[in-house]
Amino acid sequence: MKPSVKQFLGWTVMLALALPMVLSGGIRFSSGVPTAHAVSVDTDAPLGTNKIVNIAKATNPAVVNVRTKAKIKPASRGFSPGNPFGRFLPPQQRRQQPAPKRGGSGSGFIIGNQGYILTNHHVVDGADQVLVTLGQGREEREVPAKLIGSDPKTDIALIKIELTSGDTLPHLQLGNSDKLEVGEWVVAIGNPFGLSHTVTTGIISAKGRSMGGPYDNYIQTDASINPGNSGGPLINMKGDVIGINTAIISQSGGNVGIGFAIPSNLVKEIVLQLKEKGKVTRGWLGVMVQRVTPDLADSFGLKEASGALVNQVAPRGPAERGGILRGDVIVKFENRKISSIDELPRLVASVPPGTRVALEVFREGRVQTVHVTIEELTPTDTRA
Repeated sequence: MKPSVKQFLGWTVMLALALPMVLSGGIRFSSGVPTAHAVSVDTDAPLGTNKIVNIAKATNPAVVNVRTKAKIKPASRGFSPGNPFGRFLPPQQRRQQPAPKRGGSGSGFIIGNQGYILTNHHVVDGADQVLVTLGQGREEREVPAKLIGSDPKTDIALIKIELTSGDTLPHLQLGNSDKLEVGEWVVAIGNPFGLSHTVTTGIISAKGRSMGGPYDNYIQTDASINPGNSGGPLINMKGDVIGINTAIISQSGGNVGIGFAIPSNLVKEIVLQLKEKGKVTRGWLGVMVQRVTPDLADSFGLKEASGALVNQVAPRGPAERGGILRGDVIVKFENRKISSIDELPRLVASVPPGTRVALEVFREGRVQTVHVTIEELTPTDTRA
């Protein structure tokens, strides 16, 4: 599937790392042999040890290749594209041409023992057919998968393969991404450029990265991630998945040591809704906010440049009904401090619609508490 592209700081941000199938000619995609179960490895530092080797052996079997097929609408309807005069023929002499197929390839990994597989939304977006390759070498087999649900806003998708009696699949555990430390060692596994089960290693370079999305909270790593790695796991030294590899920043389209993964704690929230409903329901507050700069903090009388400054309130929205005003600085949401404006949309989105929440706002030199009943976010809503 064709990658989507964004510009970021003059570099090309490759948000769609699913490998186009035009690169796959003659290359076999494969994943791990389904012989292992949830992994358990020691937690010693990897330098001078076989720790990375052990993690790769334990986790590789649960990583899969995800291949997709989709129909492309013909450029012209009702006649052969190779005949420029076809449109002038009588209807009975026209031949309907079958729609050509397009497709792509990415990575994924099995969670639990019911056949569920996590990958990226952009890997399966627009697919008419999803195929998953299990096993390696002589054990390799390709099976169809069903799309359970996906979330474009966080680029997470959940697919499922049917199990036959006696099937035992390897699977990985989602770890706690909140406990990650910058400098911590990690392993990335995927199918870059069609090269199955490629293992790379590096460290956590940064946390909380944003590329302009309302719910961005990426883990940055220098573990090599390339087209085809999309949807593969980022694994810590305990053998737990702490992220889904999703994007890179690059001028060439290849790895330059700046890759991004979706944190596992965000994945946990999304996957539960995808299993239950096939989609994600988010809360909506109904405000547009901006960053509180040091100058604004001084002018408002705030002790520090934190919080989210409300610059617009949606008419008849939940914030307006709850008494939030333009010019308020939201400093706490349900007793959680708002250090930056990036935190507010994520907190609001995580609240089930219909929930009454308490917000602390700084207004006219003092902190006040207001109560708002969160509503459901619709596809057209752009406010938090």
